[in-house]
Amino acid sequence: MTSTQQFQQLLQGDAKTELSQLDALFDTLPAISEAAMLGEWTGGVFRTGHPGERQLAALQWGGKTFRSRDDVDPIVSVSAAGERSANPIMGAATLRMVEYRGVVTATMVYDQHPVMDHFRQVDDTTVLGVMIKKGDTIPLYFYLQR
Repeated sequence: MTSTQQFQQLLQGDAKTELSQLDALFDTLPAISEAAMLGEWTGGVFRTGHPGERQLAALQWGGKTFRSRDDVDPIVSVSAAGERSANPIMGAATLRMVEYRGVVTATMVYDQHPVMDHFRQVDDTTVLGVMIKKGDTIPLYFYLQR
């Protein structure tokens, strides 16, 4: 089964997704460059029981925007009319290459919070992300698509 097929299988599941399954998929995926992350992305979360899942839903989180390595909107909310806007609740972020789980890959670093989002490439239009927040006991897995 390809990485894209594994990703789709996890995405289509109705039940809670096990962290071990997401960790295993993440570890098989290749790194992604900063340049490949530039642009607008729509997003969604995997249901693992992380409290951030409810918080993102309340914010009407719809993705992220990477204008440059130093200009990132980490929380883009989408209105009922489908309009995208940067939500200031988490501030801004930067994009850097950081090692995580043994691979140097594009990582979004929040400017004002001890949070990093590490990315791996599923395919040309899909990225698997994992948010690591200092003090959290489990990571938040999410995906971005264009």
